[in-house]
Amino acid sequence: MVKHNTQTSLLNCIDLSNHDINQSVNLLKQACLDSGFFYVVNHGISQEFMDEVFAQSKKFFSLPQKEKMKLLRNEKHRGYTPVLDELLDPENQVHGDYKEGYYIGVEVAEDDPESQKPFYGPNRWPASDILPGWKDAMEKYHHQALEVGKAVGRIIALALDLDADFFDGPEMLGEAIATLRLLHYEGQTSDPSKGLYGAGAHTDYGLITLLATDNVSGLQICKDRDAKPQIWEDVAPLKGAFIVNIGDMLERWSNCVFKSTLHRVLGKGQERYSIAYFIEPSHDCLVECLPTCKSDSNPPKFPPIVCGDYLSRRYNDTHADLNVYKKQQV
Repeated sequence: MVKHNTQTSLLNCIDLSNHDINQSVNLLKQACLDSGFFYVVNHGISQEFMDEVFAQSKKFFSLPQKEKMKLLRNEKHRGYTPVLDELLDPENQVHGDYKEGYYIGVEVAEDDPESQKPFYGPNRWPASDILPGWKDAMEKYHHQALEVGKAVGRIIALALDLDADFFDGPEMLGEAIATLRLLHYEGQTSDPSKGLYGAGAHTDYGLITLLATDNVSGLQICKDRDAKPQIWEDVAPLKGAFIVNIGDMLERWSNCVFKSTLHRVLGKGQERYSIAYFIEPSHDCLVECLPTCKSDSNPPKFPPIVCGDYLSRRYNDTHADLNVYKKQQV
């Protein structure tokens, strides 16, 4: 079992209002080489609006379980995920994660041919008479967070010696697979020695993740996943900031120059809310080793892969089969 050694990680802070782009690039590059995690501040989303989105999230999770189950996630990963639905670290967890969530993806009408793709389609929305203003707040946040993600993507491109707009094209973030996920940890106390976690140890699948949190700690990172014992470091919440981390797709793209970092959530007996925003390129994007990240002495380590196929496989590996819930409802 994982030993519970923890210290607090000191993360670099990227200020999106900083006019010295070289400073931002250097800070980000250092962060991605060191831990794969950093803070982003002055990102343009007001604190007032962030507070509103958190308040709306709480309203949903406060609904009776029967109401939430009416919005159970579908095959497209839209809607509600109950406690224990997701199992991120089967080797160390005895149950799924002690968290519930709600997925909101890119809204595409059912009659649009694009909706046939795995991660596009209509979202599942609570009825407006039950949660007035909820859909509007989430759609606005979805739009604003994507702009933050694109701004971070430009700094990442420069840090990898690419053109600043490398990730901006239509096949990349111009038609991004962007997924907003509201999360609620009910207040259980995690115990790694017993295999009980708020969220099991995992790396994120995609390009980057923007995480907004309340002021309750719980997130931990492990910079060296192969160390024995693993050393886990707490990531402190920072008011008004996003905690940003890079995912496995960027690790593949960069030929392991930038590494995605193992992270988990340990419940401390307090209720905790967070909002994760996962950003990946379009379904059809071919992820292959970047020209600036390979050489004769460092050839590509991964074969090219199409983004949509890769993501579908990763999601299906970690979520419960939906038939489990059908059996429960019989």
